[in-house]
Amino acid sequence: MPDDLKRVLGPARRLSRLLGVVCALGLLCTGAGADEGMWTFDHFPSATVGSRYGFAPEAAWLDRIRNSAIRLTSGCSASIVSKDGLVLTNHHCVVRCAHALSSPQHDLVAEGFTAAGRSEEKLCPGMQAEIVSSISDVTDEVQAAIKAAGDMDIIKARNAAMVSVEDRSCHGEAQTRCQVVSLYKGGQYKIYKYRKYSDVRLVFAPEFSVSFFGGDPDNFNFPRYCLDSAFVRLYENGQPASTPTHLAWRRSAPAPGELVFVAGNPGSTSRLDTVAQLVQVRDWRLPIRQLLLSELRGRLIEFSQRGAEQNRIAADTLFLVENAFKALYGRERALLDPELFGQKADQERELRAKVAADPKLAAATADPWADIAQATALYQQMFLPHRFLEVGAGSGSELYRYARALVRAGAERGKPSAERLPEYSDSKLALLQKEVFDARPIYPDLERIELQTWLSKTREYLTVGNALVQHLLGSQSPEELTDRLVQGTRLADPKVRKVLWEGGQAAIDASDDVLIRFVAAHDADARAVRLRVEQQVEGPVTRAEERIARARFAIYGDSVYPDATFTLRLSYGRVDGWTYEGGTVAPFTNFAGLYDRATGAEPYRLPQRWLDAKAKLDLSTPLDVSTTNDIIGGNSGSPLIDAQGRVVGAIFDGNIHSLGGDFGYDGRTNRSIAVLTPAISAALHHVYGLPALADELEAEAQ
Repeated sequence: MPDDLKRVLGPARRLSRLLGVVCALGLLCTGAGADEGMWTFDHFPSATVGSRYGFAPEAAWLDRIRNSAIRLTSGCSASIVSKDGLVLTNHHCVVRCAHALSSPQHDLVAEGFTAAGRSEEKLCPGMQAEIVSSISDVTDEVQAAIKAAGDMDIIKARNAAMVSVEDRSCHGEAQTRCQVVSLYKGGQYKIYKYRKYSDVRLVFAPEFSVSFFGGDPDNFNFPRYCLDSAFVRLYENGQPASTPTHLAWRRSAPAPGELVFVAGNPGSTSRLDTVAQLVQVRDWRLPIRQLLLSELRGRLIEFSQRGAEQNRIAADTLFLVENAFKALYGRERALLDPELFGQKADQERELRAKVAADPKLAAATADPWADIAQATALYQQMFLPHRFLEVGAGSGSELYRYARALVRAGAERGKPSAERLPEYSDSKLALLQKEVFDARPIYPDLERIELQTWLSKTREYLTVGNALVQHLLGSQSPEELTDRLVQGTRLADPKVRKVLWEGGQAAIDASDDVLIRFVAAHDADARAVRLRVEQQVEGPVTRAEERIARARFAIYGDSVYPDATFTLRLSYGRVDGWTYEGGTVAPFTNFAGLYDRATGAEPYRLPQRWLDAKAKLDLSTPLDVSTTNDIIGGNSGSPLIDAQGRVVGAIFDGNIHSLGGDFGYDGRTNRSIAVLTPAISAALHHVYGLPALADELEAEAQ
């Protein structure tokens, strides 16, 4: 067995051992000291934390943390760390911003970015920062709409109810955004109200080589030696935002065993999925995604090797593709472990037995597991057209994304908000408009790679004789069609996009832009596939999952956390290493280890300014740390917080054992990885010469 496979499959098997020691719900582990849980702020287990660690967060503490925590529309988390809107996050959370602000003469990803003063801080295109201001329960309203709907209209009714709540809750409030979120697989629906900041500017980003030191070989491993940190600033009316509620900066590193919290927005988990759903993920979704990512990765590597400019253009996309590939590889290995699947099946049987033992509950619940199994089997027939024509259409092409947004916005905005596709409802239009209007560089060669890969893989997987493929390609090859679309479109110009957006359906109909015409000609096919999936798969699954959720609540109460949904959560844990196969991993690294690991060759090459600054640094300064906090993708940039509510670091990764975290948590080996505040401060002072930024952070430091 290859070493990489051993390294990933071994932790997956240990994850399954934990899943054999679970509480009745089949989610929370009962092992002593287990710190499992991505908890909502309105349902945080303070008493449990108090009994385990001697500190029980009170409402005022939770409110202050919630008001300092940020969700970035780049798919990351962050936190406010000064009274003037300064925000701490990860470098990889702003890498698209740095890439968009770069030029052939100045590669801000490779060189780094430092704003000497606030006048030099630069707008991050498309980025928005959001802070939760309130959370309210709207379960009854949404579930009532679902209950009243016919079998073919479940998703339509649910979406209409959610959009109605969102539009009503944020009506007339330009600085807010509202989002209804399904929790516990439809067992609860909550409305999250956000204070939004649409003007987010880059302040500081180190060089890629030090922020991602160790590259792909060290990714999802530990020890790590990364300064994966960056700062942006929130602006309002052209001025830095006033943010009196923020996290104080801690000067020192946390101690081994110290209680720490992570406040962030974990993207998604599948810990409440049925066995039938996990089988489909294992056998269909993950393998196909990995095959597609693998081919795209190869094309990007080949392109990046053509020259320095090609390498610069492809670097951002290649980084994201490689990171996704490795993360999904770990999830696939976990699901391929028969021991884990046996435990998941046991948990499901246990829940079903408890339901069957209560005649009244059994009558109300019926057999939702069978309904889900039937729906997932049906989806297998629809998966490929749904994947290639709807959810993955255009793949990573920015031009295609603009074209579809414009075509669909033109068609949807003329309808009442609750009758639109939900992503075009009134509550979501402002952010979509910002993303369409904001200027960012478009690279034709990169667009060709993305579009050509999508079109060729669509033809390959759906086959040449498929009517949908024939309608999509006509008589052209993927290469010919790609060239025509990229050369003929004018959508790289934000002024053109603005005119089409503001002109609505009439402007779309009148447009002769080749990409607009292409998307418009095939949108009916994509919509038809989407509707079929909603009616025949998502609708039955939604109704069945709600019945399972009700059964869980009836048996176990609500003393558990819901699956992650890229909404604000709080996890608790402690600073700790781990022991694996007889070896013990210490929880801290320092600058001395960074310099010892540097070889001068990628991916262990330090920037020259770091080599020059070595004598100025205290090499014993802690750099990165591992903790037992339960996280998943989306937590990147989340603040690591001590019991006093001070920020002590920023989460940037998990270890290799955490890659099965979609499906469970093993407190013995699952670890979160963060870069520490003392290292960031030292770098600002002694490597980058940014005393004003360091002083702003340390004005209230303790």
